[in-house]
Amino acid sequence: MLNLAEKAGVALKSRAAVLATAESCTGGGIAQAITAVAGSSEWFGCGYVTYSNEAKQQMLGVSSNVIEAHGAVSEAVVRQMAEGALHNSGADISVAVSGVAGPEGGTKDKPVGTVWLAWAIRGGATVATDNLFLGDREQVRNQSIEKALEGIVSLL
Repeated sequence: MLNLAEKAGVALKSRAAVLATAESCTGGGIAQAITAVAGSSEWFGCGYVTYSNEAKQQMLGVSSNVIEAHGAVSEAVVRQMAEGALHNSGADISVAVSGVAGPEGGTKDKPVGTVWLAWAIRGGATVATDNLFLGDREQVRNQSIEKALEGIVSLL
């Protein structure tokens, strides 16, 4: 993962861009991977760990109506998380993640391993993707972190 975080750093630094993260199921894992890279303070601004719905609303401005209508693990919520992180942090790009890491909490519609990610770029469109990762809780979280970093690299 360090290699992916380094690649993200190179991409961000080359554009003089600053990143913010908004994390739920990864619990700060994306920010941890980023800050493991020496010199990341040049391109990493801050991270929000918003595990509860209340935190998503208070810290990122996610609408309670959207959470009620779609659930916390949804495209609508993760888009609002990414856009809220971008707005609140003053960063140039943000990544957000919300998912069901397991081992419990899955449903028929959103089984364990369901993870939504979104990337928001200042002045650009917000991009979201749904994923179904396999494995245990740690594996789902690690795959989510990898996908988040890959998305930053590919968008830049």
